[in-house]
Amino acid sequence: MPAFKRPAALATLAAASMLAAPAGAMPTTFGTVIGNALLCRSHLDNRYFHDYLTTSFGPAYKREGGAYWFKLEATLWGAEVKEVMVSDDSNELVFIAARTESTPQELEAAIRAGAGVAFRPKGASAFPLRVSNSGSTIAYMNDKSKIYCAKFKSQPVR
Repeated sequence: MPAFKRPAALATLAAASMLAAPAGAMPTTFGTVIGNALLCRSHLDNRYFHDYLTTSFGPAYKREGGAYWFKLEATLWGAEVKEVMVSDDSNELVFIAARTESTPQELEAAIRAGAGVAFRPKGASAFPLRVSNSGSTIAYMNDKSKIYCAKFKSQPVR
């Protein structure tokens, strides 16, 4: 290709790659914002998380069970995250949850390696909840797992 046509070809290639980039790509702050919330390391503000996820990934695809559900492609601690749920105001709890493609054992190991947070089984069932000291919980969801942080809403100051 002649030298004078290369910049035009590169510009066309760059423009095409931008058009092909997926909408709602994972923001660089996802691990800090959503990961820390799931580990109960930050204040839970469902409006903030709803706005953050809407801005980053588009509107929730459904509102069900007291939560807004967002489909996304992201990773936390090396685990694939497929959905994030944020509480709406219809319930006395404020929560954030994520469904991963990992088993609870795999997710627990990834969090321990990536964030240094330990979980302990709660109960003696075959599929126990795993709970961290901060209150974050890993639960079985078929052959995958769900991680969540839930707290009671703050009472208004009188």
